Amino acid sequence: MKYGPLLFLGFFLTVASSWCGLVLIPQIQFGGQQAIKVEETGEFYPQQRPGQAEQGMQVYRANGCIYCHSQQVRAESFGSDIARNWGPRRTVSRDYLYDKPVLLGTMRTGPDLTNIGLRQASVFWHLLHFYNPRLTSKGSIMPAFPYLFEKRRIGARPSPEALTLPAPNAPGPNYEIVPKAEARLLVQYMLSLKANAPLPEAK
Repeated sequence: MKYGPLLFLGFFLTVASSWCGLVLIPQIQFGGQQAIKVEETGEFYPQQRPGQAEQGMQVYRANGCIYCHSQQVRAESFGSDIARNWGPRRTVSRDYLYDKPVLLGTMRTGPDLTNIGLRQASVFWHLLHFYNPRLTSKGSIMPAFPYLFEKRRIGARPSPEALTLPAPNAPGPNYEIVPKAEARLLVQYMLSLKANAPLPEAK
C-alpha cells in the first residue's frame, strides 16, 4: 500500500495540530498565570478559598447546582450580564486560578453566581433560599433542598442557627429547622464567590 506513509503522516499532523491548538497553546498562554497584587487594595488576587468554602464547593457539585447556574460573566459586547449586576466586569482566566475543577456551568436556568458573595452576603438569606427558594425569590423554579436541614425538637433553648420560617413552612410547636453541616458549608462557598478585583486583562 504505497499511500500508507502518506496517510499516517496526514493522521499524525491532524492529531498534532489539534493537540497544539487545544492543549499546548492554552498552556503557553495561561499556564504560568499567578495571583496578582491589586494596586487599589494591596492584596493578592485571587486567593485560595478557605477550607469550609472548599468543602462547600464539593456540596455544590454533589447537588448538581452546576446544571442550572453558571460562573462566568460575559463581556458587555456578548450579553447583558454586567447590566444585570451579575458582576462589575467580565471574568477572565485568572479568576479561576485556584478552582479545581472550574465550574463554568452549562446553562443558565438560574442567575449567574460569579459574584453572589457580593450580591447577597447574608448567611440567613442563603439558608432560607436552600430550604425553600420561594421564600426569598418569588416564582423561583429552583428545587428546594430540605434534606440539607434537620427538623428537631427544641431543647432547653432554641438553636441560634434555627431558621425563622413563616407559615405554612414553620415546623410546628416545639420544633425547629436547623441547617446541617452540608448547608453551612454550601453557604460558605456561596459567600466566597467574588470575582470583582480590577484586573488589567479584564478592562
